[in-house]
Amino acid sequence: MNTIQNLIENIEKVIIGKRSVIELSVISLLCRGHVLLEDVPGTGKTMLARALARSVAMDCKRLQCTPDLLPSDVTGVPVFNQKSSEFEFRPGPVFTNILLVDEINRATPRAQSALLECMEESRVSVDVHTYDLPKVFMVLATQNPIEMAGTYVLPEAQLDRFFMRLSVGYPSVEEETRMIYAQADSHPIGHLQAVVDEADLLAAREAVRAVHMESVRGPHQRCHPSASAVAFGCQSARHLSVDPRSPRLGLAA
Repeated sequence: MNTIQNLIENIEKVIIGKRSVIELSVISLLCRGHVLLEDVPGTGKTMLARALARSVAMDCKRLQCTPDLLPSDVTGVPVFNQKSSEFEFRPGPVFTNILLVDEINRATPRAQSALLECMEESRVSVDVHTYDLPKVFMVLATQNPIEMAGTYVLPEAQLDRFFMRLSVGYPSVEEETRMIYAQADSHPIGHLQAVVDEADLLAAREAVRAVHMESVRGPHQRCHPSASAVAFGCQSARHLSVDPRSPRLGLAA
């Protein structure tokens, strides 16, 4: 599809030499999944998330995780209006299309849990009310796997919310040279334009749902663990499998 090809090529203007990582991130977007970018500092995790968000003509917000982050800072909070003498709900940063959650493991488990319902059911429950998130909602989270002091490791149950767990990796010498020349005057992210709108993305998602895969296994034969590894990118796929409740299960197989 030309629309998706244009999206990938547009992100490559900023992220050089990481075609496979870009393609997997776009696949997650089409499959209504979320991505966890895990790598050492300086590999372009946050820049990849920003480039993907800017390439799509939709709302994007950033959530910088810190140890003092509260669940209400993520989902939103009711505020009392003195003029109307009523409580009004003020939405948090999750009410967006693409949410960049930077350094997610620096938030406490209490704050991390505020994303569970959002990522699985695309809605937010505050007090006795439930609020739906936009049709297109994707979480792009980053974390640093080294220097774990002062951080909170994501439990396996929360990792299950992510469709893929990717590592960007360092560029080669040739790719690093291209990056230097590309940033000689200004950073390419500042000039990046959106090439896909919400209508195009929703149409592409419907095309993905129409893809049919014929069953080649018996009705009682278990799926090979490697299929689960592709589904949510977890390195411990030998003892874990895809959540059977997930609406993305059919797309992940």
